[in-house]
Amino acid sequence: MAISTDRTFAANTQLPWLIGNTRLTDLSGQLLGAHIAHAGLIMFWAGTTTISEVVRFVPDIPMYEQGLILLPHLATLGWGIGAGGRVVDTYPYFVIGILHLIASAVLGAGGLFHVFRAPVILYNNGGRAAKFHYEWNDPKQLSLILGHHLIILGLGAFLLVLKAMFFGGIYDSHLGDVRLINNPTLNPVNIFSYLVGFKDGIWNILGLASVDNLEDVIGGHIWVGCILILGGIWHIIVQPFTWVRKILPIENGEEILAYSLLGLALMAWISASFVGYNTTVFPPKFYGSQRLVAANIQFLLGILAFLGYAWHAWRARSIT
Repeated sequence: MAISTDRTFAANTQLPWLIGNTRLTDLSGQLLGAHIAHAGLIMFWAGTTTISEVVRFVPDIPMYEQGLILLPHLATLGWGIGAGGRVVDTYPYFVIGILHLIASAVLGAGGLFHVFRAPVILYNNGGRAAKFHYEWNDPKQLSLILGHHLIILGLGAFLLVLKAMFFGGIYDSHLGDVRLINNPTLNPVNIFSYLVGFKDGIWNILGLASVDNLEDVIGGHIWVGCILILGGIWHIIVQPFTWVRKILPIENGEEILAYSLLGLALMAWISASFVGYNTTVFPPKFYGSQRLVAANIQFLLGILAFLGYAWHAWRARSIT
């Protein structure tokens, strides 16, 4: 049986389920609408799932035995939790669910507006909208868009820092209670040693997932938030260097999508190690001690994202 290496199929296929939003790569307004609508769907899922879990939540039964997905995350963040990790108030969960539903409605309306009423190509109507138009061969504009994304991600990291340090604290599985993180670890040697698998000078195969205290967790988010915000400012001000563009070429939307899927795969695999083995970030009180099924799901989603990366990278090389 011969295996073809011809990339013609990858370049020419028009099957919607294979090419996804790359059908819109040259339509900046339509692609923006699709992105906003996707964000609305995610918010809608989070809101409806949270509320449905609140409705059927039984306080005397562990969360993991009830098959809950989102309430354990909210409990880990310290919402509605009392001594011993017991849920004492489900109202914060309800409010969070409603806020996600409101956000989904706003995002959904924005997505529909950009699909049906806004210009298909942002540049065509001029004005402020034209400032958000992009071309794949314009590294300055793409760098500007990347910079804004990085800043938003950095602000998201600091939201966790603020919750942990100033707004009620987060749940400490070792203490069995919610506490404020008053002295996050800021020593760069301690924080960045996790990247190469070192914890307290000893190599650990779990790498980042070997973290065993909340001070390091929150300190890491402070570093990540600062790096993302500074990186975002850098990309807004400075165009990508020529040598960077040679290593990570961007000639079409397929390449952007491929890089995004590769990053998603990496995050899924890192998450799988945390879900499976880390009891500081995923307390057994809320997630149980047997979590390999959930970890395997994360790992398989990472494989799926990686296959998407390979497919769209193949298409990118085929159409350049």
